[in-house]
Amino acid sequence: MFRKCGALLQGHFVLSSGSHSDRYFQCALLFDDPRLGRSLAQALADKIRRQLGNRRIDRVVGPAMGGIIIGHEVAHALGVRSCFTERVGKRMALRRGFEVRAGERVLIVEDVVTTGGSAGETASVMRELGAKVEGVACIVDRTQDSRDAPLVSLIKVQVTTWDVNECPLCHQGQAVVKPGSR
Repeated sequence: MFRKCGALLQGHFVLSSGSHSDRYFQCALLFDDPRLGRSLAQALADKIRRQLGNRRIDRVVGPAMGGIIIGHEVAHALGVRSCFTERVGKRMALRRGFEVRAGERVLIVEDVVTTGGSAGETASVMRELGAKVEGVACIVDRTQDSRDAPLVSLIKVQVTTWDVNECPLCHQGQAVVKPGSR
């Protein structure tokens, strides 16, 4: 599906974490066709129900930018409310009049999770507001280590990433592209 939509890019990329990689998942292109986006969200919602079992979810929260569309669509599929966090300066925050109440059970939904940085920052904001984070869900799981909350994904991929100082593509002089939102 990624190849068919042109959403799996090959080259030299800076990820939002600052790491470099030779592959980039541009999930935004999957949502160019709303029917495809909705079917992906439904598949993810089905997997969330299976893996998280009887955990109650009151709200889906997506970190901007990658979590806005998929978060909204997963919330629709789960029949719950949706909102998103966004950066204010260097910190994630809830803005635009969104409110999350103490005791609400939230699911963080993102397009791609590599280091878990944006999802983790969003989870911190939710915990500061008194919400309980029930898990994290994404289309693509690129993580290489475990998380403190359950992680549900449609696909798990092992893609090599490098610290900028150790990137062989930089050492070869390949031009770097920053396709993400940060």
